[in-house]
Amino acid sequence: MTEAETAQRPVTDEPLLEVIDLKKHFPIKGGLLRRTVGEVKAVDGVNLTVNRGETLAVVGESGCGKSTTGRTILRLEQPTDGQVIFHDSELGAVNVESADRRTMERIRPKMQIIFQDPFASLDSRMTVGRVIAEPLLINKVLKGQALRDRVAELLKLVGLRPEHASRYPHAFSGGQRQRIGIARAIALNPELIICDEPVSALDVSVQAQVINLLEDLQDRLKLTYMFISHDLSVVEHISDRVAVMYVGRVVETGTTRELFYKPKHPYTEALLSALPQPDPRNRTEAVPLTGDVPSPANPPSGCYFHTRCPYAQEICSTETPPLRDIPDETAGPGVTRQAACHFAEQLDLKGALVPSAETAGGTAEAR
Repeated sequence: MTEAETAQRPVTDEPLLEVIDLKKHFPIKGGLLRRTVGEVKAVDGVNLTVNRGETLAVVGESGCGKSTTGRTILRLEQPTDGQVIFHDSELGAVNVESADRRTMERIRPKMQIIFQDPFASLDSRMTVGRVIAEPLLINKVLKGQALRDRVAELLKLVGLRPEHASRYPHAFSGGQRQRIGIARAIALNPELIICDEPVSALDVSVQAQVINLLEDLQDRLKLTYMFISHDLSVVEHISDRVAVMYVGRVVETGTTRELFYKPKHPYTEALLSALPQPDPRNRTEAVPLTGDVPSPANPPSGCYFHTRCPYAQEICSTETPPLRDIPDETAGPGVTRQAACHFAEQLDLKGALVPSAETAGGTAEAR
């Protein structure tokens, strides 16, 4: 996202969502009596803050816990431990993890999700109009003609026609189905939408259309996004800040420009080195990573990344580095960002952006 585009959208420093030491462990059953013999640590102590009006991207390899984090925040999965604080203008700071049923009924309409698979997330037995109307009916917001008018308005808002309300999901393409899913997500005028890889199942040309739609709706409706993705090209375009996850933990956070220009964690450097560059003059060799991603059921001691890190030293295998504030020389004096690496200040890591030749210290462009 360009600086001009960001300036048009009101991004504040006021937190809308705070995730504190969030954990989600799935039990491993074994033996004749199906006793618990271990745990899969899908989310293992995640700390995040999402400010009002911004887009926070969560990136990482498949299986790192991105989607489980999003689902646990919404309590589609019950957390094992930790806190999820949603800042509501009426209720104040609500701990979603421990809120009672009545409180959750008031909070849920303000926290919605766009699912990854547009083919599986829509009920094939319902018409499109019923799919979009369902959250309005469940929450007893509208009925009758007012409900039908609202469905027609939502369809037009996402680029579809009101007469599509009488058709069934099988009559639509993947991109159109995802637009229907987006219409359902915004039906209750939410404040936060968790986008769980919303374009990964779509063709590239359709991806651009859906991304542009999400940006347009964010400006119109004052939405806040938590954008889960493994596509760094999409993340670079849409996000204000980025959080990088590895084996259930956040290893680095920072603004999109800072993180893409000068990463502070070796894993982030490896991810950025794999980002395709259309200009052959700007292509560089990918950072080699040895070994496989550790199993979340049996993660290594110390830093989870030390088994694959080309910069690992003895301390990395014995002590777990906390996600800590470190100076950010690219953003100016006194500015900090976060990284979970013992040597974040010493390492000189390569990013996917280089300073623009037009301005000495300003914008950045693709390497």
